[in-house]
Order: sequence, then structure tokens, then C-alpha cells
Amino acid sequence: MATAQEQMDVLIRSRYSILYVVSWEEDRVEKTLAEIAKRQEKKLFTWAITRGFIETGEGQSDPSTTDPLRALDFVMESDDSALFALLDFDPFLDDPVVERKLRDVAHALKASYKTLVIVSPVLKIPDHLEKDFTVIDYKLPGLEELGAQLDGIIAQVADNPNIKIELDEQGREHIVKAALGLTLSEAENVFAKALVTNSRLDMGDVEIVLAEKEQIIRKSGILEFYSAEEQFAEIGGLDSLKDWLKKRGKAFTEAAREFGLPEPKGCLLIGVQGCGKSLSAKAVAGLWKLPLLRLDVGSVFGGVVGSSEQNMRRAIRLSESIAPCILWLDELEKGFAGTQSSSFSDAGTTARVFGSFITWLQEKTVPVFVIATANDVTALPPELMRKGRFDEIFFVDLPSAPEREDIFRIHLTKRHRDADSFDLEALARASAGFSGAEIEQAVISALYDAFDQDRKLTQEDLLNNLHNTVPLSETRKEDIDALREWAQNRARAASVHAVEEVATGRKIEL
Repeated sequence: MATAQEQMDVLIRSRYSILYVVSWEEDRVEKTLAEIAKRQEKKLFTWAITRGFIETGEGQSDPSTTDPLRALDFVMESDDSALFALLDFDPFLDDPVVERKLRDVAHALKASYKTLVIVSPVLKIPDHLEKDFTVIDYKLPGLEELGAQLDGIIAQVADNPNIKIELDEQGREHIVKAALGLTLSEAENVFAKALVTNSRLDMGDVEIVLAEKEQIIRKSGILEFYSAEEQFAEIGGLDSLKDWLKKRGKAFTEAAREFGLPEPKGCLLIGVQGCGKSLSAKAVAGLWKLPLLRLDVGSVFGGVVGSSEQNMRRAIRLSESIAPCILWLDELEKGFAGTQSSSFSDAGTTARVFGSFITWLQEKTVPVFVIATANDVTALPPELMRKGRFDEIFFVDLPSAPEREDIFRIHLTKRHRDADSFDLEALARASAGFSGAEIEQAVISALYDAFDQDRKLTQEDLLNNLHNTVPLSETRKEDIDALREWAQNRARAASVHAVEEVATGRKIEL
């Protein structure tokens, strides 16, 4: 596929009258236009409402052309073989006079060696000008440009004895990939920030680069940025899922591309509530050192007709712009509930949004790893389960006895208790049928009891709270049994240990 630079060069040589370049980076676009103008032996004029036209290399602006209509007259009256770049011209496209003038310009330029280029981060094309404009999406800088930017900054500080550069080839690749989605200016700023923060540049500075991306996500209003604070060590059990994710983490490197491996697409986690699906999504971001974005499907659906589809496209574009990254969709079935009846309930909006999402899921080529979680498999649209949407579908069951021991150890240690001073095997037996979340709440409740009586936490505190809790496996036994039956031959087990049968009719001690 041709790059934006190559497209511009071909279109200009093909005598297209008006190009509309969508980009935040005026400097990069102007540099590209200057290179094209030089190759084609043309002049380059750039316009801004604050100064009018200025010829590149001359340095003298023409204040008489600050008015948009006068600027278009200047383009039509010029005898030069030239490119004319209008910066941030989109606000004036609402003026019917400007709109009509642009149609005149488009017609006049067909018989000349002049090309008009509108440069703006916002795409706005009036209906009357759809056939006269050719739109070019000027992508953010790729690995090569960002790598050159990083190398340039390193070269500037190479002779400074107070700054240490401790980057091997792998570390450099991680930092450059972390900067994907930033403009060259943003990348330059964050590389400099990493140097200033600790007077060194090493693998640890990936976190500083990722933090810069949080600002981009926060401005979107659709995606949420999650800091990678959870670790796999904080998740009890799920060994099969952990092993699968660890292997896929290596597939984002250039070495994997050379080996012939594609980037992994994603996985769907289906299972019992409170058993670690969402926690796993957060932990994988820390394992892979990639930004984690949460898409709230509910926030996609807006009140204005057409805005829901636009919001989904915007969320997809944003996630792609900062790839490689992880896109997390929690409780997917709730967001796309009612897909089958969408044509009756919401004029097909849910179905269209869902359709655009699964098409992107199937066809995407950028390294956006999608982790979707769901509790109610019966509410998921069948199209989502088709092979090719996700690399794997995992079933997350209630923790087995060994896994419950791990979960108790994790939560006791997390709360500054010596886990070895407790009988973890007895606690695991007493918590048969408990989810990880229920075990955590039992530990917290026991701590409340001990704190209230101003004494140490005991084994009896934990057992009492376990006995006084009715787990979800009993209150929703039929639903969980049905879910297990569905997953029997349709999903891969996230754990290597089998879950023991849970006796019903728990006796509550009063």
C-alpha cells in the first residue's frame, strides 16, 4: 500500500486540483510538500489566516492574502507552477461564498500546473465539494521515523558525561514501539522528558512513554487508559491462560515478524463472575509493557443519529493510532445486547455498530490485541464466536482447591500477613465453590472483625466468614452448570486443575 507521501506525489503529478490532507502535523506535511515541489521543480506557498501566503524559502509573508476569498484569488491569479497549502482552512468551508469559490478554483486548476492542498486535523467536506476534493489520511510517524528521532536525541547527548544511555537493540525497539501513536513533536518531548527525569535512557523509560499516551486517550472521552499496576503474580491459578498469554507477548517483536509469526489478534474470556477475567486483562498489559485501553461499549451509543457508528470508528482509529496496545472490552454481552432485535428497537443502530466492530476484528492488520470478557454466553451474538475473530476462546471456571490456596496466599500477603502461619489447605477446603473475588471479600471481612476487636487476624476469623457466606456457585448453580456444559467442547480451559464438585445446601452459622 502506498504511503501518504507517495499518494500525494502521484496525485499532484496526475493534476488533481484539490487535495485534503488530514493530519495534526503541519510540519511533516509541509516538509513532504517541499520535497515534492523540489522534485517537480515547482514553488511551494503556505497560507495561514494569521499571516496570509508565504513562499517557502523566501520568508516574506503577504498580509493582503489573509482573507480566505483573497487567498483563493491569489491561487487562481498566480502564473507560477506551484503547490498552495492552506493550513486550517476547514472553518471557512461553511461559508457558501468560499464553497462556490473553491468549485471555481477546482475547475480552473485542471488546466494548470497548480495544486491546492488543504491541511487540517479535522475532515470537513461540504456536500457540494465531495467530487472536487481528494482526501489523504497522513498517518502518524512509523517505527523508522520515530527510531530516527530517538537516535537523533541520543546523538545530541552522547558527549554529556552526566547522562547514561543503557539501551540494547531490544530496549530501543520497545521504546520506539511504545512511542507509536505520538506525533514527532510529542515523541521528541517524551524522549527528552525520559532523559531529564533520571539522567539516563533505558528499558524502564517505556513507562514514561506510555504515560504520555494517557493524555491522548483522556481527551477522546470514549476510551479509558489503565495503568499497568496488576501483575500475573497477583492472580491465583489460570495457568493455561497465563502460559498462552506469555507466549503471545513475544509475538509483537520484529524477530517474530522475521520468523513468520503474525501479531496475535486477541482472546475472549468467558466464565463465572469474579474469577479473574478482568484482572487478567489488566495483568497482561504489565506483562507485555503495552498500554491498556478500556472501551466502554455503552459510551459508544450516543443520542444523535449516526453518532454511535462514528464513535465506534473513532475508538477503533484511536486504538490503532497508538498500537501496539491492548483493547479491553469488559462484559461484552451487555454492550451488544439486543443485536438480533436491533432493527425493531433502535432502527438498527446496535446491529450496525456491532457489524463494524466484528468486521474490524476480522480484518485488522495493526497490532491491537483485543481482550473481551463475558459472563453470559447466551447473550453473545453467534457471529462473535466464529473462528478468526479471536485467536482463542477461554473458559474461566471457579478456582480448584490448589488455586484457592494460591488465592488465599496472595490476598493474605497483599495485606501484610504471613500466609504460612495459616492453614491454607483447610481454608481451601472450607471455600469450595468460592470465586476469587468471594475469597478476597472473606479475607477483608475477617480483617474487619480482627480490627474491631483490636487483635491479630486468626484462622477462625477466616473460617467464620467463609461459613457465613453463600457463594454465587450456590445461588446461581443452574446458570453456572449450564455455562460449564456449554464450554465443555466449545472453549479452552483457562486452568490446568479440574474443579471439584461443590456440595449444595451450605449451612450458615448464626
